[in-house]
Amino acid sequence: MNPLEGFLTASLLWIGALFADALGQPRWARGLLFLGILMATAATIEALPGSSGTGVVETLGRLPLDWRMDAMALWLALPAWLPAGFAVLLGHRGGRRGWFSGFSLCLLGALGVLGFQDGPAFLVAWEVLGFGAAMMLLSERSDSEGGRATFFMLALLESGALALLLAILMLGPGWRFSGYVTAWAGWGGVAGFLLALLWLAGCGAKLGLLPYYEWYPDAYGVGSGASGALFSGLLLNVAYFVLSRALVQWLGVPPWLSDLGIVVLAAGILTAVLAGLYAFQQNDWLRLLAFSSAENAGIAVAALGAALIFRGAGHNHLAALAWIVGLVQLMGHALAKGTLFFTAQAVAGDGTGSTPLRPEGLLHRAPGTVGVGALWAVLSLAALPPTAGFVSEWYLFQCLFHDFVLATAVTRIALALAGAGLALTAAIAFATFVKLFGVGLLGKPRAAPREPVPPGFRIAILVCGLSVPAFAVSLVGWLPSLGQIARPIFGFAPRLVQGWLLVPLSPGFAFISPVLLVLVWPLLALVPLSLLLVRIRRFKVRRTHLWCGGDPLAAQSGATTAFAFSNALRVFYSFVYRPRNMVQRTFGGQPYFVKELRFDYSHTPVFGQLLFKPLSKAVRSLAHQLRFLQNGQMSAYLAYLGFVLFLILIFLMVGSPIGFR
Repeated sequence: MNPLEGFLTASLLWIGALFADALGQPRWARGLLFLGILMATAATIEALPGSSGTGVVETLGRLPLDWRMDAMALWLALPAWLPAGFAVLLGHRGGRRGWFSGFSLCLLGALGVLGFQDGPAFLVAWEVLGFGAAMMLLSERSDSEGGRATFFMLALLESGALALLLAILMLGPGWRFSGYVTAWAGWGGVAGFLLALLWLAGCGAKLGLLPYYEWYPDAYGVGSGASGALFSGLLLNVAYFVLSRALVQWLGVPPWLSDLGIVVLAAGILTAVLAGLYAFQQNDWLRLLAFSSAENAGIAVAALGAALIFRGAGHNHLAALAWIVGLVQLMGHALAKGTLFFTAQAVAGDGTGSTPLRPEGLLHRAPGTVGVGALWAVLSLAALPPTAGFVSEWYLFQCLFHDFVLATAVTRIALALAGAGLALTAAIAFATFVKLFGVGLLGKPRAAPREPVPPGFRIAILVCGLSVPAFAVSLVGWLPSLGQIARPIFGFAPRLVQGWLLVPLSPGFAFISPVLLVLVWPLLALVPLSLLLVRIRRFKVRRTHLWCGGDPLAAQSGATTAFAFSNALRVFYSFVYRPRNMVQRTFGGQPYFVKELRFDYSHTPVFGQLLFKPLSKAVRSLAHQLRFLQNGQMSAYLAYLGFVLFLILIFLMVGSPIGFR
């Protein structure tokens, strides 16, 4: 079976799952979805070896829609299929209909976005992607909180879709992507720069770039770990693919490309820093992982911005390297984040319950599976060797350290500041995942141990977790193939591998070897183990309770909580968090006998008060002013319909509503 037949079969299976869920057959829907993911994975693997970076799937017969997946789409989709497959098997057992239907729409929309080669079909697939995600969330949480989070997500996603619609209209009336390079070049300086910003805003809505990242915690928080694994894997990679294709393949090399790169770089770094700061303050698994997804998307976008800066300056070898870094960042992130979302679902027990970040004894219930898998995922997201997260951020630092090759002071300062921001992001991420693993997994539970972790979750966490170091070690084998897809775009394929070494540009600058790191790490572990054994033999180990200021408290009561762990950074960055502390006292009878004491803490979102609330108030006011349109008169509705048809007629006659060039 060739790749085209594999993807077509997967699409038919996903459509069948959509109907099976609508007919109330969740088992059939789950099975068809999983078989479709297996077919898509096999087709992706089969297509990659012969990929030249220009196209791997031909036009779908004689159908008017042109669907092709290039090498970049295949590489970004390949690691995301693994957590997506486990998400189907573990997600939404029982409950309302709609979750499998939404999952099917997400997969179909992702396949369409990755492959369609014309504007209208791409927009339809893009909308199907967002609508499927909303269906999944509403099927899991249909109360007022779930509805508010879902519709806030849809509102921001639709604002991004409007930006993409305007961008595609500006590149019309030829809807084919093959003509976008010429169409974009015809817009000139200011309009062309504005067009690039439209693509950045449209894709940034799904990537979670500022200010869009504020829909992440609420939407992820009302869903399950299985939904989060799909959103932070396949959907995030798809959105990045669109942005990279627009700014790298269609934009060309205009004179203002370096200026655009500075804007993209700043958006990525600021998103990474702010999302990382807010992730560190979260006391819920899903909300913390949601902010972390926005942080990693920001790092990938920062790599894309660095690629644009180097390309605009004529350093195509550095541009190709930075562009590849963004791909590697999100490929490794999909595996690591899927692992931790499954861990969060195991914490919830039923998959859709509360997931507070507190000692649950999860590691004690499954140390050999959950502990090993989650540890590798945490190491990767904290950018520690020898994992995929360390490799991608190490590569990005090497790119930013090459600011000395640039001629202009503005671009050199931008890269230097980006390097400082990336270092801050790495430090915050390290503290965040120390908190996640230390409190959420290593902490000893106060209550009686819960039931064992189901075998399905153990397998999913272990397999996805072990795929993280496997991804890093195997880089020396397949990274040159990934580098070859940069040749037709940048005219240069960077030298990335020398034997077992990963080389950013040349062996004389900087290099690492994930293979050797994996081999050396167990040997280094022998040193502390031997010291521990010597100490045990020479000295008797004494165990006692924690010192809690002289109070006879149990060790669990004196343990560090997730809230207390974050307090130092909360105080230092109070100008960002703007914390709000509320203490409520309930008195029993007399005003000086306290019966109940409640403490509540919250922090103010950066853009919630400054941007989204004023916009919401303005929309409500406008709706109040235009309420006369909903008057119940048939003649008025026919007039509205006639006006819309008149606009469509004008559009067809002119060819494009954008009349200025």
